[in-house]
Amino acid sequence: MEDTSMDLATHSVSRANSANYLWRLLATGASFVLFGFGGLVLRLIVLPLLGLLPGDAITRLRRARNAISKAFYLHVQFMYRSGVLEYEFLGAERLGSPGQMIIANHPSLIDVVFLIAHIRHANCIVKQSLWRNPFTRGPVQRAQYISNNGSPEMLEQAADALREGQTLIVFPEGTRTAPNQAPVFHRGAAAIALRGARVITPVFITVRPTTLTKAEPWYRIPERRVRVTLRVGQDIAPETFNASAPLPIASRRLNAHLHQLFLRELSP
Repeated sequence: MEDTSMDLATHSVSRANSANYLWRLLATGASFVLFGFGGLVLRLIVLPLLGLLPGDAITRLRRARNAISKAFYLHVQFMYRSGVLEYEFLGAERLGSPGQMIIANHPSLIDVVFLIAHIRHANCIVKQSLWRNPFTRGPVQRAQYISNNGSPEMLEQAADALREGQTLIVFPEGTRTAPNQAPVFHRGAAAIALRGARVITPVFITVRPTTLTKAEPWYRIPERRVRVTLRVGQDIAPETFNASAPLPIASRRLNAHLHQLFLRELSP
C-alpha cells in the first residue's frame, strides 16, 4: 500500500512538472510573437502618432524612447506573470542619470529588454542587424539608437551622446556570452567611456538556468523557471583612468579593470 502511494505521488509530481514545462514553452513562444507584434505596432501606429505631437526634436526623441521603454516593461511583465521567468533588479533607481554609461554583460537575448524597460530615456548601442529586421527597424530608427558597426564614427557618435547628457547602455562583449564561458570585453566600450562619460555604472546580469543564449534556440527552454538577476554595481569615475595616460593606454587599463570586475562579480 505504501509503495502504491509513493508511485501515485511521484506520478502526480511528474505530470505537474510536464504540464508546467508545456505551459512555459507555450508562454515563451507567445512572448516572441508578442514582441514582434509589439514592434510592428510601435513602428506603424504608436511612434508615427507620437511624431505628430508638437515639440522640438529632443522632445520627440524622448517620447519615442519613453514609448519603447513602456512597451518593453509590459513585455517583461508578461514574461513574469505568465511564469516564463522571475526576476530581480537591484539598484535600478541608480540608473538613468545624465552622461551615465551603463556597462553590462550579455548572457541572454532579453538583457537589453530589461535594461531599457527600467531606464525610460536611455540610448543604446545595438546590433546593426536590427536596422534590417522588419519588427525592430522602426523603433530603433525612431529612438536613434546607435548601430554597433565597429567604425570610428560609431565610437564618436556614442561619445557625443554621453557629452550631450544622454544615458547610454553598452554591452562590451558585442554579442551574447557563450554558455558556461566568461565574458570577454572589447576595448571599444572603454574608449567611448573615456571620451564622453561622466560616470560609468556596471550592471551584473545572471540568468539561471541559461536560456536564449547564442547557442540555444528559443524553444529549448530549461526544465525549471528561469531567474534573471540584474545587480547595479558601484560607480566608476572615468577620470581615474584618463588623468595620467594617453587615451589608448587608458582605454586598455579601463577595459582590463572592467573585465576583472565582471569576472569577480559574476563568479559563482
